[in-house]
Amino acid sequence: MNHEGVKRMAHTTKDKEKLLNRVRRIKGQIEAIEKALDEDQECSRVLQTIAASRGAINGLMAEVMEGHVRYHVLNPNGKPTAEQAEAADELIDIVNRYLK
Repeated sequence: MNHEGVKRMAHTTKDKEKLLNRVRRIKGQIEAIEKALDEDQECSRVLQTIAASRGAINGLMAEVMEGHVRYHVLNPNGKPTAEQAEAADELIDIVNRYLK
């Protein structure tokens, strides 16, 4: 519940299927790491698979974080001020760059 006592739909609920598809792809990548290790593949292949998995997890983190800022930090039922919108966009951009 938010501070007014009204329950809002979480952005993760609204985007549930899209987020779950990302998680399923990440799960496949993690399984590929396990398979590469189990099959004694070259360490360069294992490292590439780990890097791809990390990138996918960072992408998921960025997407959920952006939704959090837009739906929970800013008031989704009101219009943010120009300063608030700019600050939110800057924060999202900084985090996205950090996660890449």
